[in-house]
Amino acid sequence: MKKLVFMFMLVLGGALVNAQAYTGKGDQKVQLGLSAWGYGTGVTGTYDYGLNKLISVGGGLNAYFSGYKDDDKDNRVFIFGRLNFHLREALDLPEKLDIYPGVDVGVLGKDFGIGAHIGARYFFTEKIGVFAEVGNNGSLGVSLNL
Repeated sequence: MKKLVFMFMLVLGGALVNAQAYTGKGDQKVQLGLSAWGYGTGVTGTYDYGLNKLISVGGGLNAYFSGYKDDDKDNRVFIFGRLNFHLREALDLPEKLDIYPGVDVGVLGKDFGIGAHIGARYFFTEKIGVFAEVGNNGSLGVSLNL
């Protein structure tokens, strides 16, 4: 039994050592979470694709349950493109952690929407981590490495 526990810890430890929050060109992330503040409360989903060690582009969708423009039903979905600047290498952060400021530009119902955020991702394993973004459109949730 002790050998089995040791082997499990060794495998888990190896997975944790190899976790990387952002690898640069070709890096792909999917994030799913809760929109906790900003245009309203709801759910969010984003996709990011790394262009190089500093920049990623992507898109996303936020669906709001309440909180924006007195619950106007036409303004409950924010569809947007996003641009992030990854600072992991510039700040010499651990491979598991990435900090990234960024902007979101899209449509919110019939209105034009723009947002700015600063986010952080931390990966526990090679595939699974957590994220938080704060700004005028913030969220919390799970980040997945593709």
